[in-house]
Amino acid sequence: MTIRIGLLGASRIARGAVIAPVRDNPDFEITAVTARDPARAAAYAAEHGVAAVAESYEALIRRDDVDLVYNALPPAGHRLWTIAALETGKDVLCEKPFARDAAEARDMVAAAEAAGRVLIEAFHYRFHNVMRAAVALAHEGALGRLRSLTAEFDAPIPRTAGELRWSAEQGGGALMDLGCYPVHALRSIAGAEPEVVRATGVFEDGVDASMEADFAFPDGVTGAIACSMTAPGFNAKLTVVGEKGTMEIVNFLAPQFGCRFTTVIDGVTREHGVEGPSTYAAQLAHVAQVLAGKIPPLTGGSDAVGNMAAIDAIYAAAGRV
Repeated sequence: MTIRIGLLGASRIARGAVIAPVRDNPDFEITAVTARDPARAAAYAAEHGVAAVAESYEALIRRDDVDLVYNALPPAGHRLWTIAALETGKDVLCEKPFARDAAEARDMVAAAEAAGRVLIEAFHYRFHNVMRAAVALAHEGALGRLRSLTAEFDAPIPRTAGELRWSAEQGGGALMDLGCYPVHALRSIAGAEPEVVRATGVFEDGVDASMEADFAFPDGVTGAIACSMTAPGFNAKLTVVGEKGTMEIVNFLAPQFGCRFTTVIDGVTREHGVEGPSTYAAQLAHVAQVLAGKIPPLTGGSDAVGNMAAIDAIYAAAGRV
């Protein structure tokens, strides 16, 4: 049975995250799109071959030809429209960050449970073979007892008019847009929730341009994350240190664009394979399996609440008011 997707928002991210992988996945089709500006939605539909344009967000989530809503709105629109979609009987793939805070995340998860629908957070990197292998190595004890975990994600985001990631009101900020990945990666590797020991951020008009934080995980495992929207270039690295050795992944976020995955265990260096479909194709394949009842979702639920709780704690420690 084909899963019919409705795009909530004529977004840039949907082009790579959903539209491109759907072309190669017969389990899905995109049936409708909507945006605040109907003309923009119509142009978007024409550009990407989407058959229908819904006149409003409400109209899209109520369409009979939509099974799965892809919520690519800014974080400020995640709670309201995810819950609305769930209550109309739709499953939802919600972009990261899941919500603006843990309280909103809990509301969304509760709504999914009450409706008996699937709600997945679109942490695309987590579904790729590289991150799956990294988590497995850590959890199987290949590195021995874990000691320290670090992850960073820098990407220059120009401060232009209308750039939502520079809008506090819309749920922007370096930690929300970029740092949510390192936070999630360390939580996934540790298999536990962190205590935030320290955090410092550079704020501009209420938006964090950059953020650093130190974590304490159970059993003495330490962690550190960093992210910046004003860095000169792209950087995404994950490093894990254990009693037996280390693991390093350069570009753990999108291995399809170049990645180096190395372990040094008991003095033996190994270069791991980074093959596989793109992170977005892997994400879509995972969604299909979840909706078919074959596997539980890797993201969403308590995992999404935990990530937002860690982000809340980082902001509190950094003194954001």
